[in-house]
Amino acid sequence: MKMPCYFISHGGGPWPYIREWDEQYKALRESLERLPAELPEKPKAILMVSAHWIGSEILIMGSEKPGMLYDYYGFPEHTYHVHYNAPGDPALAARVQGMLTDAGFETRIDLDRGFDHGAFVPLAVSFPEADIPVVQVSINRNYDPAYHIRMGQALAALRDEGVLIIGSGLSYHNLRLLGPAGSAPSAKFDQWLQDAILGKTREARSRAMEQWEQAPAARLAHAQEDHLVPLMVAVGSAGDDAATCVYHETNAFGGITATSFKFG
Repeated sequence: MKMPCYFISHGGGPWPYIREWDEQYKALRESLERLPAELPEKPKAILMVSAHWIGSEILIMGSEKPGMLYDYYGFPEHTYHVHYNAPGDPALAARVQGMLTDAGFETRIDLDRGFDHGAFVPLAVSFPEADIPVVQVSINRNYDPAYHIRMGQALAALRDEGVLIIGSGLSYHNLRLLGPAGSAPSAKFDQWLQDAILGKTREARSRAMEQWEQAPAARLAHAQEDHLVPLMVAVGSAGDDAATCVYHETNAFGGITATSFKFG
C-alpha cells in the first residue's frame, strides 16, 4: 500500500528527553504522536532525510545496527545517553543507492553513521517502539533546490513498496532570530510556504521551491537553508499528491511560526 511522505519540523535539540520542555513542545509532540495513525498501515521501513547530515555527495546509512550521534551541545548530561534502537536495513540502503545512482547522483554507503537528532528525536516520539527499520540519507551541501527535488523524485517509487519517506528539518531555522525577534519573519515566510505548498500542483510546488529565496523574509527565515532542503526532497517524492498541514503553531521557540506537511 502506498505511503504518504512528510516534511516535519523536528524541534530543537533533544527536546523529548527534557521534561521541563513538555509544555513548550506540546503541539509538536502531539503532531508526531498522531503520525502513525495517519498512515494506511505500518511502514515496512522508514527513509529519513535529515537536515543534520550534509555531504558533498548523497550519503546513505548502511549499518545493520546504527549507533547514536549526539550532535547537540550544552544540554543535560542524560540526553547524551539516550538510545533509539531501531534496526538499519542494508538491503534498502543498497536499493536507495541503486535508485539514486541510476538517476545520475553521486552516492556512497556509510557503514559508520549513527542516528543524528534530526532523525532519532522525531522518530522516538512517533515510533517509540523502534521496531521499524530506518535508513538515514544525507542532503548535499550544494543545497540546490532542483537537485533535491530530483532526489525525491528518484526515491518516490519506494512509497509504493511501503517505505515511509520523511524529510526532517525546520520550516524556520535562524538561531540568531528566535523568540520575539523571529516572530514577524517566521510568520511572513510561513505564510508564503503555506501558499506555495497547499492546494498547488506538482509543477507549482516545484517552481516555488526552486525560487524560495524570493519569498518574503526568506533569508531571515533561513540564513542557511539546510533545514529547508528536506522539504524539497519531500516535494519531489510527493509527485501529484495533495499536501495537508499536519502541524502549525505560532509560538514555537517563544514566538516562532513553525509548520509540518504531509503529502498523500
